[in-house]
Amino acid sequence: MNNKLEESKKEYMNISIPDELEFIVKKSIKEGRKNSMKKDNKYKILKTTAASVAAAALLITAGVNTSPSLAENLSEVPIFGGIVKVLTFREYKIDKDKFDANIKVPKIEGLENEELQNRINEKYIKENKELYEAFVSEMEKLQSKNSGNISISTNYEVKTDNDNIFSIGRYIESTSGSSDRKVKYDTIDKKNQILITLPSLFKNESYTEAISENIKEQMREQMKEDENKVYWIDDFAMDSESEFKNISKEQSFYINHEGKLIISFDKYEIAPGYMGTQEFTIPTEVIKDILVSSEYIK
Repeated sequence: MNNKLEESKKEYMNISIPDELEFIVKKSIKEGRKNSMKKDNKYKILKTTAASVAAAALLITAGVNTSPSLAENLSEVPIFGGIVKVLTFREYKIDKDKFDANIKVPKIEGLENEELQNRINEKYIKENKELYEAFVSEMEKLQSKNSGNISISTNYEVKTDNDNIFSIGRYIESTSGSSDRKVKYDTIDKKNQILITLPSLFKNESYTEAISENIKEQMREQMKEDENKVYWIDDFAMDSESEFKNISKEQSFYINHEGKLIISFDKYEIAPGYMGTQEFTIPTEVIKDILVSSEYIK
């Protein structure tokens, strides 16, 4: 049985993950609601499973069959919303003197849209496998020189889980001379079983300017109230390249329990490192006229 588990692990490590597939978002949220009436028949047709996900499932199955403690731990993973759940699919761990890695790969289960679920999980496998391989490569270089130390850890958190929305955040913290922290989010429409992107929420691209101007106002207000806060805007920017001007069209975001749009920035993206990652809640009145609908943002 142990040999079978080792073979399954080798299969997992040799998974060839294709480039991340783009998710197709509905032309409008209204169309999504209309199509949800037909989703039962539609998703029966769309039930396809990528080879990489099948291999990954083989690993977890083998692990459960050979480890009672693993099976017990998985059974205790909380189910969010009674429909969609997230668990740790696997962990990469290294603990050697000056080198420390703890990489957790999340896995989403319970979506009716299995194609969407498989693509998200493939993305998580690909991202974390690449992080692990890059860490090992850098560690081996430093070991050969007998110098330096590095660390990396990843984790995830469900930010929102209600009748409409499921948002999961993935965190990457690394140290190599200086520390870094990055955050990524996926936000899913649970009713219509689609991935929500930032552009899909708005009628046109004017949202980038409207949101950016509001964020700058919030930055100025925060700096006025707290002298320890510094954002790279106006005269506080180090240079024109570092100055925050606009969010990107695909800026990291999620929708919270109150139906508010939260825009997120990585460490160093808009402020000095000591400020860490930053989030801004966008007042709905600022963007209500350019929203496709009020389905998500309240």
